[in-house]
Amino acid sequence: SEDDNNMEEYPSEIHDYLAAFEKSLGSVDDMLKTMMSVSRSELLQKLDPLEQAKLDLVSVYALNSMFWVYLATQGINPKDHPVKQELERIRTYMNKVKEITDKKKASKLDKGAASRFVKNALWEPNTENEHTSKTSTKGKKRQ
Repeated sequence: SEDDNNMEEYPSEIHDYLAAFEKSLGSVDDMLKTMMSVSRSELLQKLDPLEQAKLDLVSVYALNSMFWVYLATQGINPKDHPVKQELERIRTYMNKVKEITDKKKASKLDKGAASRFVKNALWEPNTENEHTSKTSTKGKKRQ
């Protein structure tokens, strides 16, 4: 009946929120255990520089986000703390990495295929319609 005692300690309206929070903490814990099971140098050797940057940014963002939550649990407003500026700085770098990634994807455009696609998508009049339309337009111009 330990659960009954716990239920009395907080309002029942927030039970679902607390359960979701506990589940999220478990997910974070699992992720951290997975990340820490492999040495950083071993992990970085397997990644290209862009992927290394992504890993570092996600790691530092997660750490600062957890500190944000810690501050909030201690009754400190994280919006008034330097951690807010740090998170904004990290987001700026994340956006830069995203732009680089998007540019890499865009450069894979097959110009030949795009040209064929556009050429086939355009309407081309056949010679009969072209001749008829030219004469009818010429006739209209003379009137």
